[in-house]
Amino acid sequence: MPSYEELRELLDPATTVVLTVECQQGVVGPDGALPELARAARASGVLDRIARLVDAAHESGVQVMHAIAERRPDGRGANRNARLFRAAERLPVRQLVGSTAVRVAPPIEVAAQDLVVRRLHGLSPLAGTEADALLRNLGCRTLVVTGVSANVAVPNTVFDAVNRGYTAVVVRDAIAGVPADYTPAMIRNTLALVATITTTDDVLACLGRPGAVRRG
Repeated sequence: MPSYEELRELLDPATTVVLTVECQQGVVGPDGALPELARAARASGVLDRIARLVDAAHESGVQVMHAIAERRPDGRGANRNARLFRAAERLPVRQLVGSTAVRVAPPIEVAAQDLVVRRLHGLSPLAGTEADALLRNLGCRTLVVTGVSANVAVPNTVFDAVNRGYTAVVVRDAIAGVPADYTPAMIRNTLALVATITTTDDVLACLGRPGAVRRG
């Protein structure tokens, strides 16, 4: 992991955006479509840590972006070219446009200045959406990635960010996947090769959050 000084330089408030990936009620909420993933995100404290990161970003002037995956009731425009997409059509909770399922899940709070990017297709919030243009217009150079899942959306986000020239910072204790031991393996063997890996407390310390633990 980077030193405090290195991380603080990366997390310049003027060029940093904190991204939450699919932290929506229909995914990580108590009645979400994927109970095992929702349990992993909540029981591990991942959602609470994301909420702390978002709060700190709001207080320090760092832009926050929430990436939401949704679909139309008629399914138009949605992918059907992978097993995952076809399985999603049969889930008891569907991520329908305008429904409770596609609202950001508590305890994460959405502020008026936050950007919410919604997509009807694909596996990544950066591929074929307005997210990349918005990030560039904001002057973003460092993208802090949090959310779910370590299996699919998070690695897709990191790869797309790196391919587009951003520095990706993955907060290792603020992402979740299933099974639980898959997440650290994915980080260690894959994401660490292309992204800066850090912790919630280290990010909070860099953002000047009171009570954050500074790593020496």
